Amino acid sequence: MTQQYLLVFSCKDTYGIIAHVTGFLSENQGFIRELSEFGDPHTGKFFLRCLFEFPQGAPDLAAFFKKFLQVASRFDAEWKFLESSLKPKTLILVSKLGHCLNDLLYRQHNQSLKLDIAAVISNHNTQEKLVQFYDVPFIHLPMTSDHKAAQEEKILSFIEENQIELVILARYMQILSPSFTAKLAGKIINIHHSFLPSFKGAKPYHQAFERGVKIIGATAHYVTQDLDEGPIIEQEVIRVDHSRSPEELVSIGHDIETQVLARAVKYHAENRIFLNGNKTVIFR
Repeated sequence: MTQQYLLVFSCKDTYGIIAHVTGFLSENQGFIRELSEFGDPHTGKFFLRCLFEFPQGAPDLAAFFKKFLQVASRFDAEWKFLESSLKPKTLILVSKLGHCLNDLLYRQHNQSLKLDIAAVISNHNTQEKLVQFYDVPFIHLPMTSDHKAAQEEKILSFIEENQIELVILARYMQILSPSFTAKLAGKIINIHHSFLPSFKGAKPYHQAFERGVKIIGATAHYVTQDLDEGPIIEQEVIRVDHSRSPEELVSIGHDIETQVLARAVKYHAENRIFLNGNKTVIFR
């Protein structure tokens, strides 16, 4: 199978961007398989994702990239080329609940989710056997108020030593420090157990039950220093009615959470997400 490459490219929106990028690929025998682009009239930014290959054989890639610098420089763009088959080195953080963790491990195992999971770190040992079943390293780091900073440093050390590219909070019920999130901006995805911005805090489904809501949902977002305020990646809702108990809402909510988190992680792993201020542009 011919090796495919991916170009992700963003810059200030102006005329001629697509023509220059696609023209360069054509001149260098690059065959475009997918091309998605969006110019945001509100922020004035342009985003492009292009999947391509070289049917006649790949050129000298170093020279190819060097030549493309002329195109990128013309638009003062942020960009990167990479092999489309690369899997991001991933760390999963989890607490007691295992539904999102189990779903991610299963999808990675059956290759529907392209991740290289380096380890699972938890402040509880509840999910240790599950993680070991999938032959993934499990690290138990208990969290207390006295040791939280030290434990965060251990997590950061693991991330640096193992060149982690993506951190997933699979119902990790700890608030990360501002210094932690700042070091990993755009690289931490959280699943929030409600449809943001409603019903924040503890027991959101019970809050929803008390309010008699007709829809419940979940939100996957990038983590920032502002709790649950990071750029939203994916959301889902489902209709419910008066006949549902709090326990039924929890069960329904868990199903939604797994689906929403898996989609968000897939978009990130496939380089389909662009940050656009506090919003995202996603080429699905």
